[in-house]
Amino acid sequence: MTENLFGKSRRKLTMLYSLVMIIFLAVLIFAMHQSMEWSIRSEQARELWDTADNVAEAQKYLNQHPELVIDDTVAYKSTNDRLFFYVFDEDGRLLNFARASFRIEPFILDVMNQWNSSEGEVAVVTKPRENGHKTKIMMTMQKIQQPGMTPQTVYVGKDVTALYNGMEKATTIMAGLGLLALIVATIVGHILSGKAMVPLKAAYEKQRQFAADASHELRTPLAVVMASADLLQNDPSIKSPFLKQVIEDVRDEVKKMTKLVGDLLVVARSDNKALKLKPSKFDFGAVVAQTARLMAPLAEQKKITLVADRLPKAIIHADEQKIRQLVLILVDNAVKYTPEGGQVTVEFRKAEKGKVSLAVADTGIGISPEDQEKVFDRFYRVDKARSREMGGNGLGLAIAQEIVNLHQGDIRIESELGKGTTFIVTLKTKVKGKTKPLNMI
Repeated sequence: MTENLFGKSRRKLTMLYSLVMIIFLAVLIFAMHQSMEWSIRSEQARELWDTADNVAEAQKYLNQHPELVIDDTVAYKSTNDRLFFYVFDEDGRLLNFARASFRIEPFILDVMNQWNSSEGEVAVVTKPRENGHKTKIMMTMQKIQQPGMTPQTVYVGKDVTALYNGMEKATTIMAGLGLLALIVATIVGHILSGKAMVPLKAAYEKQRQFAADASHELRTPLAVVMASADLLQNDPSIKSPFLKQVIEDVRDEVKKMTKLVGDLLVVARSDNKALKLKPSKFDFGAVVAQTARLMAPLAEQKKITLVADRLPKAIIHADEQKIRQLVLILVDNAVKYTPEGGQVTVEFRKAEKGKVSLAVADTGIGISPEDQEKVFDRFYRVDKARSREMGGNGLGLAIAQEIVNLHQGDIRIESELGKGTTFIVTLKTKVKGKTKPLNMI
């Protein structure tokens, strides 16, 4: 139980730490990708603007000196293999150019024909290729206005495919490094969370040991007090009604204390893995019916209908004493939390082959969904005021779950506020690796 408790806590801490790291790395990689994209776009845009200005100035010069040869222009020689420009007049005639690669020129001409961006605006256009890759070009447009001449348009662009491919590769590498860092961080977090659990576990062990020692030591004095109270109750010389009531109250409180000490001892033994099973073959149906009969007087006192008849015979191989305790806890819990005039039903339900399923249903107060996850926690009580009134200590269901776990079974709850609660226990016939046949008649 202790290892399970701290193991779950350690795993939760590790998962929480990993989740924080995932969010941090995702935000960091996204921010770096956006930063690289902004850097590429801004620097390439500046280069395009400068080139567009140079081309426009050169074209103005050519317009004023038409005798010059185009190949000798400064604008043409200032371009590189990936940079290109085209100059058109208002009738669409090509006046000057530095051609792009023949592979992407048709795509560029289509972009210019469909151009709808404003002057000076930089646009990035993507074209998928047949091999699955993408071609990216960055383009801008500038108008040339000269007195006495028709307007002209300069389109300047650059093939930025390699830059964006490099950025994507860098992002992929960062994602891979981030995944590696996450794995390392998770391992480190798991180790550190284990170290953080050491002092908590030590404190828990001391508390557990104290509970075990105190429970063991209190059994003898409580037995002595109970024996003394029984003697005083049977003493004929005590005739005062007040004293008799005091003695009865003492006996009731000692009974409650004895039950609490016994429950604490069971819990302490389960923590220390000292609970041992003594399996034997017995009729599960008969045990359930007999235990239900023991609770019948309490149910009749509260005018509750306790239905536990027609239980089939079920021969199983388990610890009979602990199974009795399990059934008693569930039926007692159902009777306690069912108001007068209600009903408690104990029945077998259909189960898989090799298993037996017992359901204890009541028409009581019900349990809210948020409380259903906690009812098996130690000392947890849904209705604390009613539990104190009825003598509950919040250990019954925790012990019931421990008994089910020892038998490698399962216990679950179905409940709705104001409509009642059903506890369903499914037990295997296999106990400590030994399987016995289960017969339902």
